[in-house]
Amino acid sequence: MSEKFDTIVIGAGQAGLSAGYHLARRGKPFVILDGADRIGGSWLNRWDSLKLFTPSIRDSLPGLAIGGDYRFPTKDELLDYLERYVAAFELPVRLGVKVDGLFREGAGFRVTAGTQAFDAAHVILATGAHREPRTPDFADELSDEIVQLHSADYRKPGQLAPGPVLLVGAGNTGAEIAMDLAATHRVLLAGRMVGEIPFDTRSWQGRMLFPVMWWVWEHILTERTKPGRKVQARLLQGQGDPWIRQKEEDIQQAGVERTSRIVAIVDGRPQNEDGEVLTVANVIWCTGFEDGFAWIDLPGLDSSGRLASERGAVEGQPGLHVLGQHFEYMFNSHTVGGVGKDAAYVVSQLDHEPAAVAVAAAGPLAVG
Repeated sequence: MSEKFDTIVIGAGQAGLSAGYHLARRGKPFVILDGADRIGGSWLNRWDSLKLFTPSIRDSLPGLAIGGDYRFPTKDELLDYLERYVAAFELPVRLGVKVDGLFREGAGFRVTAGTQAFDAAHVILATGAHREPRTPDFADELSDEIVQLHSADYRKPGQLAPGPVLLVGAGNTGAEIAMDLAATHRVLLAGRMVGEIPFDTRSWQGRMLFPVMWWVWEHILTERTKPGRKVQARLLQGQGDPWIRQKEEDIQQAGVERTSRIVAIVDGRPQNEDGEVLTVANVIWCTGFEDGFAWIDLPGLDSSGRLASERGAVEGQPGLHVLGQHFEYMFNSHTVGGVGKDAAYVVSQLDHEPAAVAVAAAGPLAVG
Protein backbone atom coordinates (compact mmCIF):
# COMPACT_ATOMS: atom_id res chain seq x y z
CA MET A 1 0.00 0.00 0.00
CA SER A 2 1.19 3.52 -0.71
CA GLU A 3 0.16 6.96 0.48
CA LYS A 4 -1.02 9.29 -2.25
CA PHE A 5 -0.33 13.01 -2.56
CA ASP A 6 -0.57 15.61 -5.27
CA THR A 7 3.09 16.62 -4.69
CA ILE A 8 6.01 15.07 -2.86
CA VAL A 9 8.99 17.23 -1.90
CA ILE A 10 12.22 15.35 -1.16
CA GLY A 11 14.46 17.30 1.22
CA ALA A 12 13.69 19.53 4.22
CA GLY A 13 16.39 22.14 3.79
CA GLN A 14 15.92 25.68 2.52
CA ALA A 15 14.78 24.55 -0.95
CA GLY A 16 12.23 22.03 0.29
CA LEU A 17 10.78 24.37 2.91
CA SER A 18 10.49 27.20 0.38
CA ALA A 19 8.60 24.85 -1.93
CA GLY A 20 6.44 23.80 1.02
CA TYR A 21 5.46 27.39 1.74
CA HIS A 22 4.19 27.91 -1.80
CA LEU A 23 2.57 24.47 -1.94
CA ALA A 24 0.64 25.21 1.23
CA ARG A 25 -0.72 28.38 -0.37
CA ARG A 26 -1.71 26.32 -3.43
CA GLY A 27 -4.01 24.26 -1.24
CA LYS A 28 -3.38 20.77 -2.60
CA PRO A 29 -2.10 17.85 -0.48
CA PHE A 30 1.65 17.43 -0.27
CA VAL A 31 4.35 16.07 2.00
CA ILE A 32 8.03 16.89 2.59
CA LEU A 33 10.26 13.85 3.19
CA ASP A 34 13.73 13.94 4.74
CA GLY A 35 16.04 11.24 6.04
CA ALA A 36 17.53 13.31 8.88
CA ASP A 37 16.18 13.47 12.41
CA ARG A 38 16.12 17.28 12.42
CA ILE A 39 15.09 20.04 10.03
CA GLY A 40 18.04 21.64 8.27
CA GLY A 41 19.25 19.82 5.18
CA SER A 42 22.96 20.15 4.47
CA TRP A 43 23.38 22.72 7.27
CA LEU A 44 23.33 19.82 9.71
CA ASN A 45 26.67 18.70 8.25
CA ARG A 46 28.71 21.89 8.62
CA TRP A 47 31.41 22.93 11.04
CA ASP A 48 30.42 24.42 14.39
CA SER A 49 31.73 27.95 13.88
CA LEU A 50 30.23 28.41 10.42
CA LYS A 51 28.47 31.66 9.67
CA LEU A 52 26.44 32.16 6.53
CA PHE A 53 28.29 33.76 3.63
CA THR A 54 25.34 36.07 2.99
CA PRO A 55 24.09 38.72 5.49
CA SER A 56 20.81 38.44 7.36
CA ILE A 57 19.11 40.91 5.02
CA ARG A 58 19.23 38.13 2.39
CA ASP A 59 18.83 35.03 4.58
CA SER A 60 15.04 34.74 4.85
CA LEU A 61 12.72 32.21 3.26
CA PRO A 62 9.36 33.33 1.81
CA GLY A 63 6.90 34.70 4.33
CA LEU A 64 9.07 34.84 7.49
CA ALA A 65 12.05 37.11 8.15
CA ILE A 66 15.05 35.68 9.97
CA GLY A 67 15.36 39.00 11.80
CA GLY A 68 18.25 41.10 13.00
CA ASP A 69 20.23 43.94 11.52
CA TYR A 70 22.98 43.50 8.94
CA ARG A 71 24.92 40.52 10.32
CA PHE A 72 25.99 36.98 9.41
CA PRO A 73 23.86 34.36 11.20
CA THR A 74 25.55 31.29 12.65
CA LYS A 75 24.74 27.77 11.53
CA ASP A 76 22.81 27.14 14.75
CA GLU A 77 20.79 30.33 14.31
CA LEU A 78 19.80 29.22 10.83
CA LEU A 79 18.82 25.74 12.02
CA ASP A 80 16.63 27.26 14.72
CA TYR A 81 15.08 29.57 12.13
CA LEU A 82 14.27 26.68 9.79
CA GLU A 83 12.52 24.85 12.63
CA ARG A 84 10.52 27.99 13.45
CA TYR A 85 9.64 28.25 9.77
CA VAL A 86 8.15 24.75 9.69
CA ALA A 87 6.15 25.47 12.83
CA ALA A 88 4.93 28.89 11.65
CA PHE A 89 3.41 27.50 8.45
CA GLU A 90 2.59 24.03 9.81
CA LEU A 91 4.46 22.39 6.97
CA PRO A 92 3.90 18.60 6.71
CA VAL A 93 7.51 17.46 7.17
CA ARG A 94 8.26 13.81 7.88
CA LEU A 95 11.74 13.25 9.29
CA GLY A 96 13.61 9.96 9.37
CA VAL A 97 12.25 9.00 5.95
CA LYS A 98 15.31 8.26 3.82
CA VAL A 99 14.21 8.15 0.21
CA ASP A 100 15.96 5.42 -1.78
CA GLY A 101 13.98 5.25 -5.02
CA LEU A 102 12.01 7.31 -7.52
CA PHE A 103 10.15 5.56 -10.33
CA ARG A 104 7.31 6.11 -12.77
CA GLU A 105 4.00 4.75 -11.56
CA GLY A 106 1.20 5.09 -14.08
CA ALA A 107 0.85 8.74 -15.03
CA GLY A 108 2.78 9.91 -11.99
CA PHE A 109 5.60 8.83 -9.69
CA ARG A 110 6.33 6.38 -6.90
CA VAL A 111 8.78 7.35 -4.17
CA THR A 112 10.17 4.62 -1.93
CA ALA A 113 11.88 4.80 1.46
CA GLY A 114 12.67 1.33 2.71
CA THR A 115 9.33 -0.41 3.11
CA GLN A 116 7.36 2.84 2.71
CA ALA A 117 5.90 3.96 -0.61
CA PHE A 118 4.35 7.24 -1.73
CA ASP A 119 2.61 8.12 -5.01
CA ALA A 120 2.23 11.59 -6.50
CA ALA A 121 1.52 13.51 -9.67
CA HIS A 122 4.47 15.83 -9.04
CA VAL A 123 7.83 15.39 -7.35
CA ILE A 124 10.15 18.24 -6.36
CA LEU A 125 13.75 17.22 -5.71
CA ALA A 126 15.05 19.60 -3.06
CA THR A 127 18.08 17.70 -1.82
CA GLY A 128 20.30 20.70 -2.52
CA ALA A 129 23.75 21.23 -3.92
CA HIS A 130 25.65 19.54 -1.07
CA ARG A 131 24.48 15.94 -1.01
CA GLU A 132 27.35 13.47 -1.56
CA PRO A 133 30.91 14.44 -0.48
CA ARG A 134 33.44 14.25 -3.30
CA THR A 135 37.10 13.31 -2.85
CA PRO A 136 39.80 12.60 -5.45
CA ASP A 137 40.44 8.97 -6.40
CA PHE A 138 43.87 9.02 -4.76
CA ALA A 139 42.49 9.95 -1.31
CA ASP A 140 42.59 6.28 -0.26
CA GLU A 141 46.36 6.26 -0.78
CA LEU A 142 46.98 8.61 2.16
CA SER A 143 48.89 7.07 5.04
CA ASP A 144 46.75 5.72 7.87
CA GLU A 145 48.83 7.92 10.18
CA ILE A 146 47.27 11.02 8.63
CA VAL A 147 43.83 12.07 9.91
CA GLN A 148 41.65 12.78 6.89
CA LEU A 149 38.15 14.21 6.78
CA HIS A 150 35.87 15.70 4.18
CA SER A 151 34.61 19.19 4.99
CA ALA A 152 31.17 17.61 5.52
CA ASP A 153 32.60 15.72 8.52
CA TYR A 154 34.70 18.54 9.98
CA ARG A 155 33.19 20.20 13.06
CA LYS A 156 35.96 21.75 15.17
CA PRO A 157 39.77 21.85 15.61
CA GLY A 158 39.62 19.27 18.42
CA GLN A 159 38.86 16.52 15.89
CA LEU A 160 42.34 16.82 14.44
CA ALA A 161 45.72 15.48 15.48
CA PRO A 162 48.48 17.86 16.62
CA GLY A 163 50.55 19.04 13.70
CA PRO A 164 50.04 20.68 10.29
CA VAL A 165 46.67 20.61 8.52
CA LEU A 166 46.37 20.53 4.74
CA LEU A 167 43.13 21.91 3.30
CA VAL A 168 42.68 20.59 -0.24
CA GLY A 169 40.53 23.07 -2.12
CA ALA A 170 40.80 26.85 -1.82
CA GLY A 171 37.21 27.90 -2.40
CA ASN A 172 34.96 29.53 0.18
CA THR A 173 34.84 26.39 2.33
CA GLY A 174 38.61 25.96 2.35
CA ALA A 175 39.19 29.61 3.22
CA GLU A 176 36.65 29.60 6.05
CA ILE A 177 37.94 26.38 7.63
CA ALA A 178 41.51 27.69 7.30
CA MET A 179 40.54 30.68 9.42
CA ASP A 180 38.81 28.40 11.94
CA LEU A 181 42.00 26.32 12.36
CA ALA A 182 44.66 29.03 12.15
CA ALA A 183 44.74 29.67 15.91
CA THR A 184 45.43 26.02 16.82
CA HIS A 185 47.33 24.50 13.89
CA ARG A 186 49.78 25.28 11.17
CA VAL A 187 47.52 25.44 8.11
CA LEU A 188 48.35 24.89 4.44
CA LEU A 189 45.70 25.85 1.90
CA ALA A 190 46.08 24.03 -1.41
CA GLY A 191 44.53 25.22 -4.65
CA ARG A 192 44.46 28.04 -7.11
CA MET A 193 43.19 31.50 -6.21
CA VAL A 194 39.51 31.76 -7.10
CA GLY A 195 39.33 35.52 -6.61
CA GLU A 196 37.27 37.53 -4.16
CA ILE A 197 34.42 40.00 -4.43
CA PRO A 198 35.77 43.56 -4.66
CA PHE A 199 34.50 44.84 -1.30
CA ASP A 200 34.34 43.70 2.31
CA THR A 201 30.87 42.33 3.02
CA ARG A 202 31.49 42.64 6.78
CA SER A 203 31.99 46.41 6.74
CA TRP A 204 30.05 49.52 5.82
CA GLN A 205 30.91 48.64 2.23
CA GLY A 206 28.83 45.49 2.56
CA ARG A 207 25.85 47.36 3.94
CA MET A 208 25.95 49.67 0.93
CA LEU A 209 26.99 47.33 -1.87
CA PHE A 210 25.68 43.87 -1.00
CA PRO A 211 22.09 44.75 -2.03
CA VAL A 212 23.44 45.90 -5.40
CA MET A 213 25.45 42.71 -5.85
CA TRP A 214 22.41 40.63 -4.89
CA TRP A 215 20.32 42.41 -7.53
CA VAL A 216 22.99 41.58 -10.11
CA TRP A 217 23.00 37.92 -9.03
CA GLU A 218 19.22 37.74 -9.28
CA HIS A 219 18.57 39.74 -12.45
CA ILE A 220 21.76 39.91 -14.54
CA LEU A 221 23.51 36.61 -13.81
CA THR A 222 20.72 34.29 -14.97
CA GLU A 223 20.25 31.66 -17.65
CA ARG A 224 18.38 34.28 -19.69
CA THR A 225 21.37 36.58 -20.18
CA LYS A 226 24.66 36.17 -22.01
CA PRO A 227 26.74 37.24 -18.94
CA GLY A 228 24.76 34.81 -16.80
CA ARG A 229 25.28 31.87 -19.15
CA LYS A 230 28.99 32.63 -19.31
CA VAL A 231 29.34 32.66 -15.51
CA GLN A 232 27.17 29.55 -15.19
CA ALA A 233 29.36 27.62 -17.63
CA ARG A 234 32.50 28.63 -15.74
CA LEU A 235 31.09 27.58 -12.38
CA LEU A 236 29.71 24.29 -13.64
CA GLN A 237 33.11 23.45 -15.09
CA GLY A 238 34.41 23.46 -11.54
CA GLN A 239 36.14 26.84 -11.50
CA GLY A 240 34.50 27.77 -8.21
CA ASP A 241 32.81 30.82 -6.71
CA PRO A 242 34.93 33.80 -5.68
CA TRP A 243 35.47 34.26 -1.96
CA ILE A 244 32.39 35.99 -0.57
CA ARG A 245 33.64 36.95 2.88
CA GLN A 246 37.35 36.20 3.30
CA LYS A 247 40.13 38.21 1.71
CA GLU A 248 43.63 37.11 0.75
CA GLU A 249 44.90 39.61 3.30
CA ASP A 250 42.90 37.84 6.06
CA ILE A 251 44.47 34.52 5.15
CA GLN A 252 47.97 35.93 5.18
CA GLN A 253 47.51 37.74 8.50
CA ALA A 254 46.22 34.54 10.09
CA GLY A 255 49.44 32.77 9.09
CA VAL A 256 47.81 30.39 6.62
CA GLU A 257 50.31 29.16 4.04
CA ARG A 258 49.42 28.81 0.38
CA THR A 259 50.47 25.82 -1.71
CA SER A 260 49.60 24.62 -5.21
CA ARG A 261 46.99 22.00 -6.13
CA ILE A 262 47.35 18.49 -4.77
CA VAL A 263 47.75 16.08 -7.68
CA ALA A 264 48.96 12.79 -6.19
CA ILE A 265 49.90 10.79 -3.12
CA VAL A 266 53.54 9.72 -2.84
CA ASP A 267 54.54 7.23 -0.14
CA GLY A 268 51.36 8.05 1.73
CA ARG A 269 51.84 11.82 1.67
CA PRO A 270 50.18 14.48 -0.53
CA GLN A 271 52.14 15.92 -3.45
CA ASN A 272 51.38 19.27 -5.04
CA GLU A 273 51.66 20.11 -8.71
CA ASP A 274 55.05 21.72 -8.11
CA GLY A 275 56.36 18.29 -7.13
CA GLU A 276 56.64 19.03 -3.41
CA VAL A 277 55.65 16.18 -1.07
CA LEU A 278 54.02 17.66 2.02
CA THR A 279 54.51 16.41 5.57
CA VAL A 280 51.21 16.94 7.37
CA ALA A 281 49.29 15.30 10.20
CA ASN A 282 45.81 16.07 8.88
CA VAL A 283 44.06 16.47 5.53
CA ILE A 284 40.62 18.03 5.08
CA TRP A 285 39.14 17.56 1.62
CA CYS A 286 37.33 20.79 0.69
CA THR A 287 36.67 19.33 -2.73
CA GLY A 288 32.94 19.80 -2.98
CA PHE A 289 30.00 17.50 -3.46
CA GLU A 290 28.23 15.37 -6.03
CA ASP A 291 24.55 15.91 -6.70
CA GLY A 292 23.80 12.34 -5.60
CA PHE A 293 20.83 11.37 -7.76
CA ALA A 294 21.88 7.76 -8.39
CA TRP A 295 18.78 6.51 -6.53
CA ILE A 296 16.52 7.90 -9.27
CA ASP A 297 15.41 5.30 -11.85
CA LEU A 298 13.47 7.06 -14.59
CA PRO A 299 13.58 6.16 -18.31
CA GLY A 300 15.81 8.48 -20.30
CA LEU A 301 17.09 10.40 -17.28
CA ASP A 302 20.83 10.81 -16.74
CA SER A 303 21.04 10.87 -12.95
CA SER A 304 24.84 10.66 -12.81
CA GLY A 305 25.24 14.36 -12.02
CA ARG A 306 23.48 17.69 -12.31
CA LEU A 307 19.95 17.37 -13.69
CA ALA A 308 19.28 19.36 -16.85
CA SER A 309 16.24 21.56 -16.28
CA GLU A 310 14.34 24.56 -17.59
CA ARG A 311 13.51 26.85 -14.67
CA GLY A 312 13.45 23.76 -12.45
CA ALA A 313 11.42 21.50 -14.77
CA VAL A 314 13.62 18.45 -15.41
CA GLU A 315 14.05 17.94 -19.14
CA GLY A 316 12.09 15.02 -20.58
CA GLN A 317 10.37 14.23 -17.25
CA PRO A 318 6.94 15.90 -17.02
CA GLY A 319 5.96 16.35 -13.41
CA LEU A 320 9.51 16.21 -12.05
CA HIS A 321 11.16 19.38 -10.78
CA VAL A 322 14.44 20.21 -9.05
CA LEU A 323 15.35 23.06 -6.71
CA GLY A 324 18.56 24.28 -5.12
CA GLN A 325 21.08 23.15 -7.71
CA HIS A 326 24.10 25.40 -8.07
CA PHE A 327 23.19 28.22 -10.51
CA GLU A 328 19.94 26.45 -11.35
CA TYR A 329 18.46 29.59 -12.89
CA MET A 330 20.40 32.46 -11.33
CA PHE A 331 23.74 32.84 -9.59
CA ASN A 332 22.16 32.68 -6.12
CA SER A 333 19.65 29.88 -6.78
CA HIS A 334 21.27 27.62 -4.20
CA THR A 335 21.37 30.21 -1.38
CA VAL A 336 18.96 30.58 1.54
CA GLY A 337 17.67 33.90 0.29
CA GLY A 338 17.68 33.01 -3.40
CA VAL A 339 15.95 29.65 -3.61
CA GLY A 340 12.54 31.06 -2.67
CA LYS A 341 12.22 32.80 -6.03
CA ASP A 342 12.86 29.57 -7.91
CA ALA A 343 10.47 27.69 -5.60
CA ALA A 344 7.67 30.16 -6.30
CA TYR A 345 8.12 29.71 -10.03
CA VAL A 346 8.23 25.90 -9.87
CA VAL A 347 5.09 25.65 -7.76
CA SER A 348 3.27 28.13 -10.01
CA GLN A 349 3.88 25.79 -12.95
CA LEU A 350 2.49 22.62 -11.39
CA ASP A 351 -1.08 23.31 -12.47
CA HIS A 352 0.15 23.81 -16.04
CA GLU A 353 1.78 20.38 -16.37
CA PRO A 354 0.71 18.33 -19.40
CA ALA A 355 -2.61 16.57 -18.93
CA ALA A 356 -0.89 13.18 -18.88
CA VAL A 357 0.72 14.09 -15.60
CA ALA A 358 -2.50 14.88 -13.77
CA VAL A 359 -2.42 11.80 -11.58
CA ALA A 360 -5.15 9.29 -12.13
CA ALA A 361 -4.53 7.94 -8.64
CA ALA A 362 -6.57 5.00 -7.54
CA GLY A 363 -7.96 5.95 -4.16
CA PRO A 364 -8.17 9.20 -2.20
CA LEU A 365 -5.26 11.58 -1.86
CA ALA A 366 -3.67 11.85 1.56
CA VAL A 367 -3.94 15.21 3.23
CA GLY A 368 -0.59 16.72 4.30
